[in-house]
Amino acid sequence: MLDYFSLHQDKIINTVIVFAVFFILQLITGLIVRAIGKSKKILVSRAKIVARYFSVSLFLITLLIIAFIFGIEVEDLVVIFSSVFAIIGLALFASWSILSNVTSGIILFFSFPYKIGDKIKIHDKEFEIVAIIEDIRSFQIHLRRDNGDLVTYPNSLLLQKAVTIIEKDAFDK
Repeated sequence: MLDYFSLHQDKIINTVIVFAVFFILQLITGLIVRAIGKSKKILVSRAKIVARYFSVSLFLITLLIIAFIFGIEVEDLVVIFSSVFAIIGLALFASWSILSNVTSGIILFFSFPYKIGDKIKIHDKEFEIVAIIEDIRSFQIHLRRDNGDLVTYPNSLLLQKAVTIIEKDAFDK
């Protein structure tokens, strides 16, 4: 056992350093996302979802770096990643709207001019909506109409349509 550690001491130390950097970066990105969420008065649950996206991305990058530390050949990684991405690509192509809505959810987190409680009007040719924003989720936004109906509206469509803020903090009134 001691022979193994002495033989791979550099790799083990480098792995520990990479994990330490991962945890520090994860902490920093979490703090930054929460600070942005707090400054824009966004719910903590939304900030946690976006922080989780960044955390998973950082973890995958960390695993890639550790694979290089332990000497996994680039060609082997290319074969593995191309196979995995081909499968994921086919799955996402079959349901591209899911990926589009998740991406839109992240964009809305950082640049959404509306918040929960605002009354908005979505200008759509077929179905114009006037409602209060009840919740903003990863895939869709929940809107409560004046008659009490709950409308779930995809995040990707919200980015594509013109939206007017009718009243800020309409819940309060």
